[in-house]
Amino acid sequence: MTLPLTVPPRQGLLTFMDFPLCTDLDALEADVAIIGMPYGDPYTFDEGGGGQDQIHAPTAVRAESARISVSPDQYDFDLGGTMLDGKPVRVVDCGDVPGDHHDFASHYPRAEAAARKIIGAGAMIITIGGDHGVPIPVFRAFEGHDTITLVHVDAHLDWRDEVNGATEGYSSPIRRAAELDWFGPIIQIGLRGQGSARTGEVRDAEAYGADLIPAHDLHAMGMAAVLDRIPDGGPYYLTVDADGLDPTEMPAVAAPVPGGVSFQQMRTLIHGLVAKGPVLGMDIVEITPSRDVNGITSLTAGRLIVNLIGAATRTGQFTGS
Repeated sequence: MTLPLTVPPRQGLLTFMDFPLCTDLDALEADVAIIGMPYGDPYTFDEGGGGQDQIHAPTAVRAESARISVSPDQYDFDLGGTMLDGKPVRVVDCGDVPGDHHDFASHYPRAEAAARKIIGAGAMIITIGGDHGVPIPVFRAFEGHDTITLVHVDAHLDWRDEVNGATEGYSSPIRRAAELDWFGPIIQIGLRGQGSARTGEVRDAEAYGADLIPAHDLHAMGMAAVLDRIPDGGPYYLTVDADGLDPTEMPAVAAPVPGGVSFQQMRTLIHGLVAKGPVLGMDIVEITPSRDVNGITSLTAGRLIVNLIGAATRTGQFTGS
């Protein structure tokens, strides 16, 4: 084997797993569309001005994707075969929704418009945040859809109505989803420790009928038992805060809490959900790349994405699969 004199620089991939880039959402033809939404609704000026390191997470996850998967054509033991199972599943990366530091409020309308185009094209939307406010415009983009079951993995409840006057920040996404007619059952998995929730928010979640599953109950009963509590048939949307997983597996978070969900439990949840019904989308948020160790948090996020695409492919969810 003769080596060339030069090779391409060793750097992170520009798109997730080197899938094709599609920034013209009016021309989108895809079964799965991955999109970065770096910017949320900040609680302070410093957060909005770039002090919130989560804005770099979409880039970090893409950069690690060369290690997340060598190739979609390689055998994957999480899936029992290749990622796309030899089927003509079309996966694209739609890039990032840009933000304007002179107009923080303009980001969500752009994010919602982008999500509406992806959903309208019939693609599964996979969003990389950003903080946990960024799913809110995605939730709104499902307007008119059949009733969606929301599955939420997080250490925290996220039912605050407002913080510092902001009603669409990272402590509020589940309350905002509960206010939308097209969301129905809500299952919240991995709750533990203390966050922004006060007793009133817990009571509000319970009054809505949210199924609150603390991490200690999850570990006692197992994820298969949790899946039994999720209504059959779907459709589902999965929102994942990185601090929902245990910090030994996803250390790069701003609010680590011991005793979280394991990667293997997440794999069971993802594969179990797609077996029960169609998954319309997923987000993975709240990754803080500057706190990562060997890129393991971004790599783990990517493995969740791979498992969702691969498992959904095997259920025949995608056109032509």
